[in-house]
Amino acid sequence: MTKMPISSGSGFESLRQTNDFGAEYWSARALQPLLGYSQWRRFEQAIERAMSSCEASGNAAGHHFAGVGKPISGGKGAVQIVNDYQLSRFACYLIAQNGDPRKHEIALAQQYFAVQTRRQELSEQAAADAERLELRRQTAEEFKALSGAAQDAGVQSKMFGVFHDAGYKGLYGGRGREAIKRRKSIPDKDNLLDRMNATELAANQFRMTQTRDKLGRESIRSQSQAIQTHEQVGKEVRDAIKRIGGTLPENIPAAEHIKEVEKRIKNHKPRLKLDPRDAGGLLGGEVQE
Repeated sequence: MTKMPISSGSGFESLRQTNDFGAEYWSARALQPLLGYSQWRRFEQAIERAMSSCEASGNAAGHHFAGVGKPISGGKGAVQIVNDYQLSRFACYLIAQNGDPRKHEIALAQQYFAVQTRRQELSEQAAADAERLELRRQTAEEFKALSGAAQDAGVQSKMFGVFHDAGYKGLYGGRGREAIKRRKSIPDKDNLLDRMNATELAANQFRMTQTRDKLGRESIRSQSQAIQTHEQVGKEVRDAIKRIGGTLPENIPAAEHIKEVEKRIKNHKPRLKLDPRDAGGLLGGEVQE
């Protein structure tokens, strides 16, 4: 039977259990398929990132993540104990936020938890910084994934620069990476992606994602066709921006270097304020400050 996704609410809530403290919790093993993970190893990595985020937000990971063993029946009555976690609602939210953003299930889960869990109490500047830094991280991952797809499509290593420039030319009205940097007065030593604001990063991430999907979907195996495809996708994203009245990317001023954003976030440690019940997590009670 196909499980209902988290975004519907019903699928997620149907997995809720109650522990000895009377607190609600979810099994990580049960949650795994709802978030689009086929491998436990990959999902456990997302859990570990979520635990780090929990501590960084000023909340004790032990209140929200509890490692347990889960018995799995095998052949001839054999029983194997595998790793599992009991997760609070807040832990589930953090896992969704730290999951693979390219998974459709993760994107839907993030939307669901955004309205189910109280968000971080950040200043507008800090919230914007966090958004931009996350988009930069996702774009770096997508750039690597697109490079792999280009290689599978027949693009030779020595032509990677031409391939990636084709995407920029499509999106930026015929301007390649160096021409864009000149227009925005970005120093030669700076990575262009490091000087994009959140809006521009999102447009480029969409360009990369759609190109990667198109290369695979159409089984493109020609270097020249792959380059043309990247430029064409860039043009279509540009046309979409025009249709909705958005600012064309070449007209978006260069943002401060992403390293400055990283420094601000590192020096700013916001506390994620939770309702008393949520703060107690797996302990089933209110946590005293």
